[in-house]
Amino acid sequence: MTPSAVESPAGLIITGCTVLTHDDQEETGFLENAAVVVRDGVVEEVTDAGAVAGRAADEWIDARGQVALPGLINCHTHAPMAALRGLAEDLPTEAWFNDVVWPVESNLTERDVTLGARLACAEMIRAGVTCFADHYFHMDAVAEVVAASGMRALLGEAYFSSQGPQGRERSLEFALRHRGAAGGRITTALAPHAPYTVDDADLAATAELARAHGLPVHLHAAENRDQTEASLARHGVTPVEVLHRTGILDTDVLIAHGTGIVESDLPLLADARGRTAVATAPRGYLKFAWPTTTPVRALRDIGVPVGLATDGAASNNSLDVWESMALTSLIQKSTEGDPRWMTARQALHHATLQSARAVDLEGSVGRIAPGHRADLVLVDLTGPHTQPVHDLAATLVHSARAADVRTTVVDGRILMRDWRLLTVDVPGTVRELDERLPALVDRGHGRRIQEYDT
Repeated sequence: MTPSAVESPAGLIITGCTVLTHDDQEETGFLENAAVVVRDGVVEEVTDAGAVAGRAADEWIDARGQVALPGLINCHTHAPMAALRGLAEDLPTEAWFNDVVWPVESNLTERDVTLGARLACAEMIRAGVTCFADHYFHMDAVAEVVAASGMRALLGEAYFSSQGPQGRERSLEFALRHRGAAGGRITTALAPHAPYTVDDADLAATAELARAHGLPVHLHAAENRDQTEASLARHGVTPVEVLHRTGILDTDVLIAHGTGIVESDLPLLADARGRTAVATAPRGYLKFAWPTTTPVRALRDIGVPVGLATDGAASNNSLDVWESMALTSLIQKSTEGDPRWMTARQALHHATLQSARAVDLEGSVGRIAPGHRADLVLVDLTGPHTQPVHDLAATLVHSARAADVRTTVVDGRILMRDWRLLTVDVPGTVRELDERLPALVDRGHGRRIQEYDT
């Protein structure tokens, strides 16, 4: 496109970079010495760097030596749990919940959630994450942090059946109140915690509400094989079968983890009437010594997208989706016994297009292409650990690190430039959080918000 003399300046032009591309068959490739033109928060053009010489823009970024990728998406996390990072270490799942996390979460205040979410957003922006799917408590506070930080998010207010119908009602009210907030950067979901904490009646009611209001559902299900075996022993059905019989699979649903998905579940997921996706967070599965991982290849074969995730920092210790991308590739090779499966290019596909599908944002984010929102990151590959580059996809997945992300852009707004975070006050957040930690982590009261017994 050749601009006319009266054309208004672009909002942002990034030039000289290598851009990750997707063709009509969704194969990834790279366009070298490219330029990305952004106007009104949308990618207007991806072209040769020479084609933008002399054009006017409100902001320019010279990105020579850098790779432009679609912003990473954390498809399942609990951002405020950054405040609990490292609190419950080297424990099996049941003790992790019952002895530490659920007693501590009974202390949570809205301010604790605000500070934890700020810390998480800062960490994710630094690591090239532009969007996250969150499922937690006091979510009005998280929505405020998302709006202020400039990130994009799919948010849901979590609830248990032990809270009575008020929990489900609060989840719906939150979803309707914040849908489309922050200039459209916030989308919302209903967020029942899991089939083992939300009974069939509540799940069925949730499915009805989701259909009535056009909302997706985001929940944990078949998190590990123990949960599946316990559900079979007690109820004669798997957690996925519970989702089927309660109508959850007739809605658009994002299932967190799914390492307990078994072969008999696959036809139900394949035939689901709604858009079904799974989020995988492999670091936590290794840490809890779960015997299985998300069956990514089997899910791919039935058309279920698998997005990358970290879970909360209380279990994963980090919100590094870059690490999730590399671990997913490596663990899938080991699990399948096939070094040719989950190639670096396939891993990039999961990190971009499939993750966008998982949070129902395909066509809006997940590509750097005209008409898509300008959610992108610039990765600096000049460090010794990324040189030389024989295979750029492999360098990005297996050599680059989150710390190599130099610039992060959401909706055309620069949230971090040249490693300088622009939208979150990290020192102030950490100071206030440190003052609040003694009250937050106290377990002397003997309370729990819930009981983990699967």
